[in-house]
Amino acid sequence: MAESSLRIGLGYDAHAFTAGRPLVLGGVTIPHSRGLSGHSDADVICHAIADAVLGTLAAGDIGRLFPDTDPKYKGISSLLLLSRVTDLLRTEGGRILNLDAMMILEEPRVSPYFDQMKENIRKALGIDASAVSIKATRNEGMGFVGRGEGVAALAVALVMLPAPK
Repeated sequence: MAESSLRIGLGYDAHAFTAGRPLVLGGVTIPHSRGLSGHSDADVICHAIADAVLGTLAAGDIGRLFPDTDPKYKGISSLLLLSRVTDLLRTEGGRILNLDAMMILEEPRVSPYFDQMKENIRKALGIDASAVSIKATRNEGMGFVGRGEGVAALAVALVMLPAPK
């Protein structure tokens, strides 16, 4: 049996609310008066997950791979970016064993959308739904999230890679 190594990656992202944009989280457009500001669709949970996966490869972050100075990424779906990160992982012989992600926001309530988010993310990563955990919490009025100014997200990925030679 070939040797392998386990790697853990951590991802974080935050975006401010802005008027005139849809709110996209986990690839789901959620009814809300404001969306998130960003070059892509500003899907913080997908961005945090992508950074967690990239962390397992020590490959930098999504800003390096998909810079906001490049017009081809303007308005792009973060699920597509997540798929591209997964392709990079696969070229290195890796596979995601587990993903745990959390959004931090005061509003809107996102729990009714967890199943759809989980399915979108599962498809983008090409993994079984049992390996994907999506959660949310509030910041209880503290900080920029608590004041309703934006959304933050954290993610941890556990990946199996071929052992270094």
